[in-house]
Amino acid sequence: MELSEIEQRIVGCLLEKQTTTPEHYPLSLNALTNACNQKSNREPVLNLSESEVLDAITQLQAKHIVLVEEGLSGRVNKYSHRFCNTEFSRLQFDEQQRAIVCLLLLRGPQTPGELRTRSARLATFKQVNEVEQALEELQSQGIVQKLAREPGKRESRFIHLFQNIEQHTASTKSDTQKLENVELDALLNEIEQLKQELAVIKQHLGL
Repeated sequence: MELSEIEQRIVGCLLEKQTTTPEHYPLSLNALTNACNQKSNREPVLNLSESEVLDAITQLQAKHIVLVEEGLSGRVNKYSHRFCNTEFSRLQFDEQQRAIVCLLLLRGPQTPGELRTRSARLATFKQVNEVEQALEELQSQGIVQKLAREPGKRESRFIHLFQNIEQHTASTKSDTQKLENVELDALLNEIEQLKQELAVIKQHLGL
């Protein structure tokens, strides 16, 4: 199951709102768009139009991941998922696993510590090792993948596999390269500035 960035956000939002605000679930197009563009608990923050969300919903309907409840007598359509934990889905998660998948869809790669901190409204993890155990189970099912530990980081991040990993890896490498280039440019500028200051000092001393 490969999902686009917008499709990942939509599924993540439906999973989240089903748990945190069940009284408002299924969601209207307006509510779902607002959830996708939410500034908190989202990475990256998006600014999607309702038409963009609706286009992605159409794709998710074709993949049998999202259902539409057509509004009658002028009422708006409502949208729900059958991504997991339904009779139509092969994905059956416990509460902790579902919370992890939801957070990875909404915020991208995260460490076990970050997942525990951010999961309070979705599931209960008493200790980080409970998160790690749930991640191991998801990894054995081919749902998540452990990324190589970044230099200077204590924990490795985990990523969900409902996306093109090669594209994600290439994008991550590109971002890293850009950061390295910026740092190199700053260092070269600093060296050049030091050379100029040294030349002024030498001239002042008559050297």
